[in-house]
Amino acid sequence: MRKLLFGFLSIPIFLSCSNLKQASETNTVPRLKFVNSIEIPFNQPYKNTKIGGLSGIDYDKNQDIYYLISDERSQVDPSRFYTAKINLNNNQIQAIDFQDTNTLKNQEGNTFGNWLSIPETSADPEDIRYNPKSKSLIWSSEGARVLTSDKTVLQNPSITFMDLKGNYKDKIKLPSNLEMQKEDKGPRNNGTLESITFDKNHKNIYTCVEEPLFEDADKASTDKGALIRFYKFDVKTKKNTAQYAYLLDAIAKEPNPKGSFGVNGVAAIQYYKKDQLLVLERSYSTGTLACTIKVYLCNLKKATDVKNLASLKNKSIEVASKKLILNMDDLGIFTDNIEGLTFGPKLANGHQSLIFVSDNNFSDKQKTQLLLFEVE
Repeated sequence: MRKLLFGFLSIPIFLSCSNLKQASETNTVPRLKFVNSIEIPFNQPYKNTKIGGLSGIDYDKNQDIYYLISDERSQVDPSRFYTAKINLNNNQIQAIDFQDTNTLKNQEGNTFGNWLSIPETSADPEDIRYNPKSKSLIWSSEGARVLTSDKTVLQNPSITFMDLKGNYKDKIKLPSNLEMQKEDKGPRNNGTLESITFDKNHKNIYTCVEEPLFEDADKASTDKGALIRFYKFDVKTKKNTAQYAYLLDAIAKEPNPKGSFGVNGVAAIQYYKKDQLLVLERSYSTGTLACTIKVYLCNLKKATDVKNLASLKNKSIEVASKKLILNMDDLGIFTDNIEGLTFGPKLANGHQSLIFVSDNNFSDKQKTQLLLFEVE
């Protein structure tokens, strides 16, 4: 039997010399019931591409179609996204039927460059969302911060508006604390805008850094969590209107060998209701093939707006509240590098469906999974 945990986490008063508080909330929380999952075969060919690296997913209920973005950095095939039908039968995922693929275009109307040969012209696609009001899409890129003896790449993360064919329309104006820098300030490499979501009326966009900004906190360890920032943007003005602190969990498992790579960060978010987001924390440690995937209900309502704070250290702030509603370790199934989630169609019993997708990193040792849950 899987376990569902409810109630608020106990938050330490001191973390990295910050005074943290978390307000109690009385809102009910959803229950997520696992239904089934399917796998997409490794390197499944489709229209001169290999399907893999699926990092984000969103659902257009009017057309009953899904948008899935690949984090291919044009090393082999162009940076791109797919459209697909996901076939549900007897309230279970039966198959995924890809409908089309489109390359992502930059502001000049060109495809993005190859990360290996011309990294400054490349992109690192991570998430995608559909706006039914404008019949258009947004997508996020993590950018890059690489400082080595033979290479310097400082590429800012981005959130880009595009049409349904991948053509550039506009972009969000990111605040200065999301600019990549040579000094240890701002975002970490591979730890920025992994996730995006619209609110209910598509008037605002939410995103967050996957891992802490250098000036805010150390990265999560197996001993303690870490503070990251959530960002809210106005769709019309494209400006940042608020920032909130959120406390990540510690890394779930000790790496093997001890001291090798381990990470925990936010890999996906999904708008739930006013001021509330579903937040997917993904923890991975060397020596364990599976990832620990936790889903929290996060409430931003009483969190301090930290937009004007240059650092979260030594500050008395109220962080966003979080309730654990699912730990996939309790399901008794293998969970890979899950990076995307979206609400799908209503099931036959009237309950909402929730679909997750995993990024196999184009590795034959990993899996591209689709997991279906019922929201009770």
